[in-house]
Amino acid sequence: MKLSIIIPAYNEQKTILEIIKRVKDARLDLEKEIIVVDNGSSDHTKDTLKGVEGIKVVTLNPNRGKGGAIKAGLKEVTGDIVIFQDADLEYDPQDYPAVIKPILDNKTEVTNGVRIENRLRETNRISVGILGWLGNFAITWTTNILYLNNAGEYEGCYKAFTKKLLDSIDVKTNDFDFDNELMCKILKRGYKPVDVSIHYYPRSYAEGKKMNWRHGFKILWTIIRYRFIN
Repeated sequence: MKLSIIIPAYNEQKTILEIIKRVKDARLDLEKEIIVVDNGSSDHTKDTLKGVEGIKVVTLNPNRGKGGAIKAGLKEVTGDIVIFQDADLEYDPQDYPAVIKPILDNKTEVTNGVRIENRLRETNRISVGILGWLGNFAITWTTNILYLNNAGEYEGCYKAFTKKLLDSIDVKTNDFDFDNELMCKILKRGYKPVDVSIHYYPRSYAEGKKMNWRHGFKILWTIIRYRFIN
């Protein structure tokens, strides 16, 4: 068995080497394949990746959006299970074993990471805040109601899929709502993702956080739209 990790990276020169190191250090009993997609970065991300051993680099120009970068990475995947990994340091690869365990145990073909930290704790307010919490609640509630599911949330980065399942889903969007369209289409097929607790260490917008309230509205529209179309 092999785990493929796709890391879309846009202007992440400050953190890309550290996250690659953490992915390599993650303790797993199966082979890892690390695919880094430089998504049209205008900083030194591309140069920083040169000479890094043990990874496969895909270079895009111009930027294709986060979903577009993931799609480019998926074309290079040779593993049995796939995880998407943000290039910042908000998520801990040491959670990989827990995230993929239900798949390895043949309980499911898809898992869904649910962040266990209090998103409104004081150190988190600057990067999430009340609006972020309300947006996350709206996304979770809308998805659960429309798709008859009961997930703790859907915006945690870590989700694991069998490659077989991913290959069978045609995702149209190339933006931050890629994950949401993918999950909605999986839910429409009757799959029940297994929730898995994951850690979350948010960064602020000053530190490079890219997702904002506009993406939240786009995600909600994607959730509603794909309930009624393929």
